[in-house]
Amino acid sequence: MSLFVPKFDESVIVRDGDAEVIGGDPVAVKLLADSSASGGALSTVRVTLGEGADGARPHLHKNSAEMFFFLDGTAEVLSGDDIVTAEAGDLVIVPPGKPHAFAAAPGARADLLIVITPGVERFEYFRHLQRVRLGEVTPESLLEVQELYDNHFLRSETWDARR
Repeated sequence: MSLFVPKFDESVIVRDGDAEVIGGDPVAVKLLADSSASGGALSTVRVTLGEGADGARPHLHKNSAEMFFFLDGTAEVLSGDDIVTAEAGDLVIVPPGKPHAFAAAPGARADLLIVITPGVERFEYFRHLQRVRLGEVTPESLLEVQELYDNHFLRSETWDARR
């Protein structure tokens, strides 16, 4: 087992009103702390999903674990070939290399805190996703930045069959 010791000198404090928000209804991503703010320890965002909205399509991270803490509502989380229903107060941690995805459950909203550790500079990734949503760049452009953001998309019959 290796121990990663992050290097940063000051506490990271992000005030709610100061955090950049990307998107809106049905999917809003509040950028809280990127990897560089925490000396590489973590990256964290808050995601708010409207009724039944998809949060992330199936993907995996080769080098980071991803933690989902559910603040409110109900969501479905793909973890490997299993779909877990998570509610307020629940925690799901997906290890590196395990396919995962998440969405608000049908008929429900969801609000969740997501932490990736060790951190990866991901704020620009979320801005890129917004450019895809707005039609400014193609969805295929995400394939060009998979390694940069350690976000590797894949197909999941389990996830596709859930609705």
